[in-house]
Amino acid sequence: MRLDGDEGRAVADRLARMTGGAPGPVVEEASGSRAVYFPVPVGATTRRIWPPGVISLASGPSCIAYIPLPALNGQTWPLTWRYRPVSRDHFVHVLMLLAVLESGRVAEVGA
Repeated sequence: MRLDGDEGRAVADRLARMTGGAPGPVVEEASGSRAVYFPVPVGATTRRIWPPGVISLASGPSCIAYIPLPALNGQTWPLTWRYRPVSRDHFVHVLMLLAVLESGRVAEVGA
């Protein structure tokens, strides 16, 4: 999943507050659209309707998508970890992400 700019950062921080600081890995980009990437389990985005502005990155027939990931250590500008992975199989919980996105978006999420 991808959400650009301050809205993506606000959503990531809200997820962190909801999960005691462990929302799953979240990557942010410092240039361009300042995208924020939310790695979710394979197949978790299918058959879901996402709010405007959210880009579902999934692969399928005639479609390939990827999420850029920074190195765990060292310089990987413009990518950094907003929230680092805590284990190999810990992803952002897609239903929690959807709930945050549907609960008010930018102005209310950042409040």
